[in-house]
Amino acid sequence: MPHVTVLPTRCAKLPGVPSRSATPTPPAHLTRLEVRNLATIEALELELRGGFSAFTGETGAGKSIIVDALGLLLGARSNTDLIRSGETDLLVTGFWGEDVVSRRLTSAGRSSARVEGEVVALRELAEVSQTRLTIHWQHSAQSLLSAANQRGLLDGLLPDALSAYAAAYRHWQGAAARLERLNASERERARQLDLLRFQVKELSEAALKEGEEEPLRAELTRLSNVESIAAGAAGALELLSEGDVSAAGLVAEALRSLNLPARYDEASAQLQMELSAALDSLRAVSGELRDVAENRAADPEALANVEARLSLIGKLQGKYGPNLGEVLEFHAAAEAELAALESDEHAAGTLEGEVTGLREEARQIALKLRSARTAAAGPLQADLLRVIRELGMPHARLEFQLRPLDVPGPHGLDEVGIKFSANPGEALGDLEQTASGGELSRVMLAISTVLGASTPSVVFDEVDAGIGGSAARAVADQLAHLAATRQVLVVTHLAQIAARADWHFKVEKGLEAGRTVSHVRLLGGQERLEEIARMLSGNTSEAALSHARELLERPMEKRVEKQLEKRAAKVASAK
Repeated sequence: MPHVTVLPTRCAKLPGVPSRSATPTPPAHLTRLEVRNLATIEALELELRGGFSAFTGETGAGKSIIVDALGLLLGARSNTDLIRSGETDLLVTGFWGEDVVSRRLTSAGRSSARVEGEVVALRELAEVSQTRLTIHWQHSAQSLLSAANQRGLLDGLLPDALSAYAAAYRHWQGAAARLERLNASERERARQLDLLRFQVKELSEAALKEGEEEPLRAELTRLSNVESIAAGAAGALELLSEGDVSAAGLVAEALRSLNLPARYDEASAQLQMELSAALDSLRAVSGELRDVAENRAADPEALANVEARLSLIGKLQGKYGPNLGEVLEFHAAAEAELAALESDEHAAGTLEGEVTGLREEARQIALKLRSARTAAAGPLQADLLRVIRELGMPHARLEFQLRPLDVPGPHGLDEVGIKFSANPGEALGDLEQTASGGELSRVMLAISTVLGASTPSVVFDEVDAGIGGSAARAVADQLAHLAATRQVLVVTHLAQIAARADWHFKVEKGLEAGRTVSHVRLLGGQERLEEIARMLSGNTSEAALSHARELLERPMEKRVEKQLEKRAAKVASAK
């Protein structure tokens, strides 16, 4: 099967453009991606490095297939339409150094996942991958519209205040639940107490013991067959020692026959000793058989006691559990619940005051959480707004708004939301009502830049939707900034963004043996220059190439400037 192996080398030196190095990233980034039979990809082996990687190509070439493949590793819903036409399954495998995860989807709709070669549930695959990889695609930016996620952006900066409130709220709610149970109708509480007292009394009097059922059944079998047991023992006794011809008698005779040989032959003497030991054993067994044989009379009282005990166990199993173990568990739970109800009943005079005190304590801690949120909101929204305005929305406004609640809830005394406006003259509104898909993607990029991505590898798809010019350069700058500490993979149609990448991959679609096939190539040197030119103006004219060369030179100039600034700072600090 033909396949494409893409081995990254640094983007080759362009005419007049110095080579540059990507900022190293942690070793936990995605190092390799293998794809089989996904859409128009027949076979792909993609080697990846840290820093900033851009994926470009003509419209319809299949750039987003890479994102779809990674989405499967994150547990995205499978769709058999993703399987290449004519094939029975697709396979995506991701490598994070020595760690390997994979996902297979069959045309029958079955999905299987593996982590380190072991079959796991899809949920487990997602949990592993989500600690290493984040994908920001336009529809994933919709997660910003969730009130919980908007609150989480702010509360993520306040772990101590949040933890303190969570504990206070939990204690208050626990006491309130006890009070509510206590305040149930007298009749219902009395009925519950009567039932529990009866159950606990019945089970306590039964004094059940773990594992007692099987020995009782064995004893029942013995008592029910005592006459047959005695008759069998008597027959055995007759054969062993009490018959005219018995085993003990024959062994004794054999023993006597060896008296003379034993005087002259050591082997015969040894055999005589062994026969003597065997005769002793026969006599001992005969004594025990005699006891069994003489116990012919049935013991109706003992039999009745065993039957009654087993009947009681069966009755309790029918009421409280299918087996003895579960009956004992029910007994323990019933005792605990009865103790709690009786305790609440005795504490009725103080519990209401306790709940009131805990509620006030939770409210005071919620007010401290509100103060912490207010203090954190100003700097955070300022940092986010600075980046958002750089990303092509110069007139944007963004605020965290806290709407007070009358009663403390699970997350405090406030509902936290983001208000946003992208255009001048427009009032602030809820983010979900005022931001377009492209604007949401750029807000997500700003959040990743300001707060830091939570995973070693971050993927952006369509983050450049609806922007161009200076906004595109700003987005490219932010992506490059993020790539200083994370592996950043971007699917883009903008030359300004592709030019900032440390690694530039091109996705191409063509015909092979009459079928459409997509390939991915790492570009360098002249090829990269021509691709940037194509993205700028649709051709590789000298003017387009010149413009492309300028784009590729500009990031290098910025990099050199930063290096000089760092060097100067070190010299100054040394002085």
